[in-house]
Amino acid sequence: MPERKPRKDATRNREAVLAAADALFARSESPEDITMADVAAAAGVGKGTLFRAFGDRGGLLRALYEARLEPVREAVEAGPPPLGPGSPPHQRVPALLDALLCFKLDNRGLALALEESGSTSPYQAEHYEWWHSLLRAVLEQIPDLAADSDFTAHALLAAVRADLVERRAGEEGVPRERIRAQLAAFVTRVVNSRPPRGSTAED
Repeated sequence: MPERKPRKDATRNREAVLAAADALFARSESPEDITMADVAAAAGVGKGTLFRAFGDRGGLLRALYEARLEPVREAVEAGPPPLGPGSPPHQRVPALLDALLCFKLDNRGLALALEESGSTSPYQAEHYEWWHSLLRAVLEQIPDLAADSDFTAHALLAAVRADLVERRAGEEGVPRERIRAQLAAFVTRVVNSRPPRGSTAED
């Protein structure tokens, strides 16, 4: 019984930290400049609380990213077509990329901070592996793309990297719906393309 209060406090502190970090990254023009001290101050907790709960800045970013991504995961794993399972692959691939693009447009600062954090490649991030594995599995259902599904999944995800999204939406000021339309047209061309006659995955 005496252990309940610490657990509740820890949960409350974690929620406060995630909410504070979310707000900071949402309004920041330079997400790379936001420090653990900034987040702790905004959340009204000590820095030690952050480090115990998340390990480091990268851990905090990953936790916040995953919390924001959870509704998208649920829609992908159990939602209706065209995003959810059971959808025809030619429809599901564009829907998946559009969902990821919209998520990054809605969370530009956070997504950019996560991809730029640490010294490891963004390709090693857990969320990247999840998206890549999902896309590859759907692409394998398209006969003309099955042999190169691994590469094609990487190539499609490159079109929605956070730094590219930030450049187009932020620096270039391209309207959201135009970015979505351009991505949709590109992905549709990819999933409906056929390899050159006589070519193979080994060529």
